[in-house]
Amino acid sequence: MTVGTRFQLGALGAALLLSLSGGPASAIETDKVPDDKRSSSGLHLTAVEAAAMKQANPGKVLFIDIRTRAEAMYLGMPTLVDYLVPVLDFPAEWEWSEGQGEYLQQGNPNFVKDIEKRLQQAGMTKDDAVILICRSGIRSNSASGLLAYFGFKKSYTVVDGYEGDKAASGPEKGQRTVNGWKNAKLPWSYKLETRKVYTDPL
Repeated sequence: MTVGTRFQLGALGAALLLSLSGGPASAIETDKVPDDKRSSSGLHLTAVEAAAMKQANPGKVLFIDIRTRAEAMYLGMPTLVDYLVPVLDFPAEWEWSEGQGEYLQQGNPNFVKDIEKRLQQAGMTKDDAVILICRSGIRSNSASGLLAYFGFKKSYTVVDGYEGDKAASGPEKGQRTVNGWKNAKLPWSYKLETRKVYTDPL
C-alpha cells in the first residue's frame, strides 16, 4: 500500500481532526509512516492536513518550503507557505555525481538559525507549530528532526511533500502522481513572492 492510499484524508476530515484535537496534532501515527519518511520529531502530516492546519490557525503556524531555490523557481511553490528556506541547495559551481545520477547539493549551515529568525519575524516562538515541506517528504523528515533537536516543540514533516510519491506501476510508473500537494490540487503558483524567497547566502 502506498503512502497516498494509506494516508489520504480530505480537507474536511483534516479540519475536523484539528478541531477535535484542540489544535495542531500529529494526524498520522508514527508507526504507519514509511521508515524513510519517519521523523524523530514524531510529528507527521499529509499535504492536505498541512494545508488545513495552516488555514485553521495561520498566525500560530509557520509553513516553510525547504526545497532548493531552483525547485521553487521552476516547479512553483505552495501559496500557503510563509518562507522558502532551503535545507540543501546547489553550490555556486554545480558538480555532477555520475554514481548518484544527479547534481550534488550542499547543506545550509544556517538552516536552524534561519528558521529561528523567521519565527521571530512572524511573532512566534519554538512552542508554535512549524511545518516543513520538500519534494516528497525525505528532506523534511530529517529537517523536522533537526529542529526538534534544537528545541522546536512542534516540528512537522509533510510526508507526501509538494510533488508526491512515484507511481509503482501502470502507465505513470516512475512519475510523481500518487499524492502530495500538487496532486491534491492544493493552491500553488509559479509566481514567487519576494518577501517569501530565500536570498541569504549558504
